[in-house]
Amino acid sequence: MHDRELYRQILGIQAPWEVSEVEVDLPGTGVTVHIRHSGEGLSCPQCAASCPGYDTRTRKWRHLDTCQYKTWLVAEVPRVECQEHGVHQVPVPWAEGNSRLTALFEALLIDWLKVATISEVANRLDLGWSVVAGVQERAVRRGLARRAQCFPEDIGIDETSFQKQHEYVTVVSTEDRVLHVADGRGRDALDGWYAAQPPEMLAGLNTVAMDMWSPYIRSTVAHVPDAWMKIAFDKFHVAKHLGDAVDLVRRAEHKALQSATGDSVLTSTKYLWLQHPDRMTDRAWEYFAGLKSANLKTARAWAIKTHAMCLWDYKSRGWARRGWQSWYSWAIRSQLEPIKKVARMIKNHLDGIVTAVVTGVTNARAEGFNTLIQKLKRDARGFRNRDRFRAAIYFHLGGLDLYPDAVTK
Repeated sequence: MHDRELYRQILGIQAPWEVSEVEVDLPGTGVTVHIRHSGEGLSCPQCAASCPGYDTRTRKWRHLDTCQYKTWLVAEVPRVECQEHGVHQVPVPWAEGNSRLTALFEALLIDWLKVATISEVANRLDLGWSVVAGVQERAVRRGLARRAQCFPEDIGIDETSFQKQHEYVTVVSTEDRVLHVADGRGRDALDGWYAAQPPEMLAGLNTVAMDMWSPYIRSTVAHVPDAWMKIAFDKFHVAKHLGDAVDLVRRAEHKALQSATGDSVLTSTKYLWLQHPDRMTDRAWEYFAGLKSANLKTARAWAIKTHAMCLWDYKSRGWARRGWQSWYSWAIRSQLEPIKKVARMIKNHLDGIVTAVVTGVTNARAEGFNTLIQKLKRDARGFRNRDRFRAAIYFHLGGLDLYPDAVTK
């Protein structure tokens, strides 16, 4: 088969385009495939009206390698002059827009980017870092433009760090993908996304899982109908606050005992008080059983925390509320200030806690996305640019259709 016919079939070139020449320069520049337009059937890419040719521009694209050799496509691409829209370059069937890569080569890069960092792909394929980053950004723009209107019943909202300790992005997700990424963790980070959603989508939400972060709460209440019945505060977030309170009680009591009598009963017991009893070894449990039965403030704090974790099994909203109210009365009378502080916080957020109890909803999936996002950041050795950080999150976790139109995946 003649080289021109071979590449015509490989590239899917059809009239009015044709392969005019194939240059092979080994081991120099590799393979260069020249393509030309017959000049017939020219039309405006804006309105499809038949137009006369204006001029041509020489353009060059990197294509998939031929064996181990780099392959390039070179074409004299016509420009047309439309009476309504002016001068425009006609599109080519093997590449998109102003990309200097063919659609098939971009598809290869997208496949690589799913399993490697931008730097690794650039080094592997002998490309500039910005070229590969551009492929990722175009893929994300393409995927977001194609994404159909989403009407999830349950969403999770979480924050994740961007660079420094106090720089964050807000992430809105469903069970299987990230829906939205916004700078910061203030109310406006969430307001923009809510405002862009149709009213029927917001009304159809069953639960909005989140931590007890005031800006997210205020934004949700402002945009979601009956938000107080839909916001669900994560069980593990509540458990963390209670665990921290127990540890504060332990630290204060340990210091007091050491100062007063030199008693070291609480020495090296931090993780015993924080560990779930089911995960303790028999030996650890035997030792801990004596501690929790002792006349210790820490033991009382632990009992209050442990009882709270037993309140997540209710199925009825009324019984769940009564159970938590009874727990609050016990906690607030405990004379343990760290426990009382958490009890007040729980009382102020009781509606969302009760919703989480009766629906069984947690923010675990959003936290899982957070973990994956931090892995992306570590693998890339950090992101200097927020736009690239968002692009990476959407690329890997957005569930998007990333490939060029000219490629069937």
